[in-house]
Amino acid sequence: MTQTQLTIDTDMLQQLFTQDAGMKHLLETVVQQVLEAQVSEHLQAAPYERTEQRKGQRNGTKPRTLISRAGVMELQVPQVRDGSFHTDLFARYQRSEKALAATVMEMVVSGVSTRKVARVTEQLCGKEFSKSTVSALCSELDPVLTAWNERSVAGKMYPFLLVDAIVLKVRQEGRVRAKSWCIAVGITAEGNREILGCQLYDGERTSTWKEFFVWLKGRGLAGVDLVISDDHGGLVKAVQETFLGASWQRCQAHFLRNIEDAAPKSLRSELHPHLLSILHAPTQEVARSELSRVLAAYEQQASKAMAILEEGFEDASAVLALPAAIRPRLRTTNVVERLNEEIRRRERVIRIFPNDASVLRLLGMVLLEKEEDWQTGKQYLDLEAYWQLRAKTAPGKQEVQQMAA
Repeated sequence: MTQTQLTIDTDMLQQLFTQDAGMKHLLETVVQQVLEAQVSEHLQAAPYERTEQRKGQRNGTKPRTLISRAGVMELQVPQVRDGSFHTDLFARYQRSEKALAATVMEMVVSGVSTRKVARVTEQLCGKEFSKSTVSALCSELDPVLTAWNERSVAGKMYPFLLVDAIVLKVRQEGRVRAKSWCIAVGITAEGNREILGCQLYDGERTSTWKEFFVWLKGRGLAGVDLVISDDHGGLVKAVQETFLGASWQRCQAHFLRNIEDAAPKSLRSELHPHLLSILHAPTQEVARSELSRVLAAYEQQASKAMAILEEGFEDASAVLALPAAIRPRLRTTNVVERLNEEIRRRERVIRIFPNDASVLRLLGMVLLEKEEDWQTGKQYLDLEAYWQLRAKTAPGKQEVQQMAA
C-alpha cells in the first residue's frame, strides 16, 4: 500500500481549534495532498522532477467540489496531458457521504422535523437541497447498491456465516416503526471475509430469518458448516431448516454477559474466570468437566446464572469442535459488531429514517465500502487445519478433499 506523507502547517492547526471551518480546511488540505501524491505515483515523478521512470507530463488542474460532513470542499484535481490519470477517491469517498446527504435531504423534503433537520443538513453538507437534487443522488446511488447487494456468490464455499440484526426506527405510513436490519458476513474457503448482504424486515421471527437465509442461498451461498450469532428469536430454528447439517455457535461474548447479568453483583468478578475456563477450554471434554465443577460450586449462590449457563452450554461451545487456531475469531460476532458500530454512527445522525429505501441506501453503502476495504486487506483466517480436519471427518466429499489439498 502506498504511503503518503502529509504536511500541515501551524496556521492550519490553529484554525482547527479556533475557527468553525477549521475541520473543513484541514480535511481539504489532506485530500488535496492525497490527490497530488496519487498523480505523482501515476507519473512516477514528483512535480518538476526529471527521471527516466517518468510516464507523462502534468497539465494543470481542474476544479472539483466534494461534499462532506465537514462542509463543501473546493479541490484542484491534477491533470496529465494524455488524460490517463483517474482517481477513485471521489467515487469511493462520496458514496457513503452522498447516501448520508440523500437520507437527510429526504427527511427535509418529506417534512420530517424540517427545522431541526435543515440545521443538521447545513452542518453536514454546507448547503440546501431541492427535490430534484435528492432524486438525482438516489438515482446515482441505488443501482450501485442494488448490484452489490444482489450479486451472485455462486461458485464459492462459505464454511462460516456470521449474522446479526439491529433495531432501527423507520417512518412508515405516518408512523414510526421499529424494524430489524439483518447483516450476513461469510468467511470463504480461503479464509477471507465478505459482506454477503443486508435486508430490512418488520421483526425477528423464524420466518424472518428463514426468508433472509433463503435469499442468501438463492444468490449462491453454499458450504455453510457453522453459523455464528447472538441468541436472536427464531434464528436457531431457521438455521436448522435452511442449512441442513450446519451447527450454530452462540456468541460467547453475549452469552457471558447474560450469565453475569443474572448473577449477584457480589459474585460477578469471582465468577468471570470460571466461566472463561469453560468457554476457552482446549477440548469439549475439558469444557464439560469445568461446567460440572462450576455448576456444583455456584448452584446455590447464583441459581439463575447457572441455569442460563447449563441451558446454553452446548450452543456456546460448538466452536470447540474446530481447530484451536481459528476459534478466537469464531467465538463471537465481533466482526459484525464492528460493522454495527459504523452503522450506529450514521444512525445517530438520522435517528428516524424517512423510509425503507433510505435505510438500505445509507447503511448499505457503509457496508459496501467496508467490503471494498476487506478485499484489499490481509487474510482473515488460515483454514488449512480446518480443511484437513474436514477431509478426515467427512471422507468421500470431493469438495472437502479439494479444499484440503
